[in-house]
Amino acid sequence: MTETFKPGPDAVEIVERETCFQGFYRLDRLSLRHRLFSGDMGPVIHRELFVRHDAVCVLPYDPQRDVVVLIEQFRVGAYGKSESPWLLELVAGLIDKDEEPEEVARREAVEEADLQLTSLWPITTYYPSPGGSNERVHLYLGRCDSSGAGGVHGLAEEGEDIRVHVLPLEDALALMREGRLDNAATMLALQWLALNRTEVRGLWT
Repeated sequence: MTETFKPGPDAVEIVERETCFQGFYRLDRLSLRHRLFSGDMGPVIHRELFVRHDAVCVLPYDPQRDVVVLIEQFRVGAYGKSESPWLLELVAGLIDKDEEPEEVARREAVEEADLQLTSLWPITTYYPSPGGSNERVHLYLGRCDSSGAGGVHGLAEEGEDIRVHVLPLEDALALMREGRLDNAATMLALQWLALNRTEVRGLWT
């Protein structure tokens, strides 16, 4: 079969875009047409788009002790759907100022876990839900000294109440296998570290 579709500047036509809600996040309604795989232009379709700042997620890792640092906090999206809405996650934050992703990773590690990251290893960038949101996530591994990690942290003015957990990597992987770690960024980062642990420890120890 001959492939006729080639994405280009004329592959999408925005017919109308309106903002339905504007708060910290924004919800837009788009009427658009896009080119079909046949090469023809398709009909007008309507899509709601959740407009979010891009996010940064970082897995703090102590290569000397082979442990990871995860944080636990209340997540409203899990309320009513999980046994507990307090989730174990990565350190994370939004790029909502004039900052580079690496700056956000280091700042959030201090605010959420009282950790200094001495090196950052880019893992990947990805869209967590491109069917309805334009958010893109920058995922990192962060080198840290976990010897003094623990306690409860976060910014009170942002309503944060964050508990820090220090876990041997094997224990964190076991939690994931048991289904007790169920958010995408955390699973991606842990799986990546499991695959690349030897190289990381070789370069960071």
